[in-house]
Amino acid sequence: MTPMADVTTPAHVQNRRTTRTWAVVLAACVGQFLVVLDVSVVNVALPSMRSDLGLSAAQLQWVLNAYAIAFAGFMLLGGRAADLYGRKRMFLVGLGLFTAASLAGGFAQEGWQLLAARAAQGLGAAVLSPATLTILTAAVPEGHARTRAIGTWMAVGAGGGAAGGMVGGVLTDVLDWRWVLLINVPFGVLVLIGGAAWLAESRARERHRIDLLGAVLVTAGLAAVAYGIVQTEQEGWAAPATLVPLLGGLALLALFVLVEARTAAPLMPLRVLGTRAVAAANVAMIVMGSATFSMWYFMTVYAQSVLGYTPMQAGFALLPTSLAVVLGSTFAPRMMARVGAKNLVLIGLAVTAAGFGWQSTMGAEGSYLTSICGPGILMMAGAGFASTPLASLATSGAAPGDAGLVSGLVNTSRTMGGALGLAVLSTVAAARTGGGTGAEDLTAGFALAFRTAGSVLLGGLLLMTLWLPRHRSPRSGTPSASGTSSPSRTASPTGTTSAPDMSRTSGD
Repeated sequence: MTPMADVTTPAHVQNRRTTRTWAVVLAACVGQFLVVLDVSVVNVALPSMRSDLGLSAAQLQWVLNAYAIAFAGFMLLGGRAADLYGRKRMFLVGLGLFTAASLAGGFAQEGWQLLAARAAQGLGAAVLSPATLTILTAAVPEGHARTRAIGTWMAVGAGGGAAGGMVGGVLTDVLDWRWVLLINVPFGVLVLIGGAAWLAESRARERHRIDLLGAVLVTAGLAAVAYGIVQTEQEGWAAPATLVPLLGGLALLALFVLVEARTAAPLMPLRVLGTRAVAAANVAMIVMGSATFSMWYFMTVYAQSVLGYTPMQAGFALLPTSLAVVLGSTFAPRMMARVGAKNLVLIGLAVTAAGFGWQSTMGAEGSYLTSICGPGILMMAGAGFASTPLASLATSGAAPGDAGLVSGLVNTSRTMGGALGLAVLSTVAAARTGGGTGAEDLTAGFALAFRTAGSVLLGGLLLMTLWLPRHRSPRSGTPSASGTSSPSRTASPTGTTSAPDMSRTSGD
């Protein structure tokens, strides 16, 4: 018999491919780390930004909201753009914009320049974030290696959120608040160079028309509504300065719904909200986001402006709170398998509401354990418990072709809820302080904001008790909404994590 030729891949070629693969994983993970880091890293620098640039209380919250609204409003569009124009190209475009905006924000001399840079950062993040997971899954073969790569990507993202306060505090104390933005620049440049050299281009086979109009309408509408809410603090509800942006924003959102109902390739097909699980889970995410996003803002200002913490002390003080959401999210799948997704959502909402209630007892002379650490751990552990089953319920209620879209919609709902919640709760706090800047005045305003958020969470708990579906008939795989088995999750083309279809509940 003629011996067969040896076609085994040479070891040096295999090693080169492995090196290239993990270079891609590294680029994707660093990109995602920067995106998540910048949601939280500026929190402890806010008081320093305010004193240096002369920002008002209303402008200060827009340092957070400008990023959040642009990020959430264009995130779904970013996923579509990556599919249409190429994942590598949009990764580099998003990272380039994010890095340039970080540089501009770090050198801002006026408040408006900082806010414009933060909005540009959010837009860059919206383009960058969906591309990070898709280039990773395209580079790593299916199986154990891909599972490890995705696990690494998720852990790095969670680590970015947890490390934000600590990193921001150290940079603000040791260097200057500007470095919470400038730190992105060297990492961004290195990843841009590495990405251009190592990433391979890929596109989706199906070509969709990009819904730019929809993205602009929903982002502009939500920004206008948030601005109108903030204006009530100084102008009142009946003033033209309040009514014009409020009514204009609502008109833009109504136009967005009309466009989405009529366009051939909508950014957000309205039919997905016709499924009970999807609609309920997204409403719950809005409620959760409205409370938890605001918590970081108030806790940071309280720690520094009332308790007298330095930025570094505030960053380390909030570290247990950051770790609580990571641990809550980590243990959520195991708990979901035991008690079911709906029950875990209700438990998470109840724990979070309890934390907000505890935090509302804060005083101007509060101790660390009872005024920051204890309630902070409760608030964020509960949020971690609730978020995972909510995402599971939403994606398992979607049709196979909509699972990736619904995953992106869940993230958008949480971020948009956070932006609007911060606008509302900051106005509530400002109304209580009545213009006072003393420790007692600030604490009274923050306490009322926490009571209000806790009441919203309790209302959400009651609503989800009645609305969220419970029973499903899973096929195989991982825990489902009822705590039995369901299909495992896969990476979707839009850069989110999705799940195959599951049978509908009797209530859908």
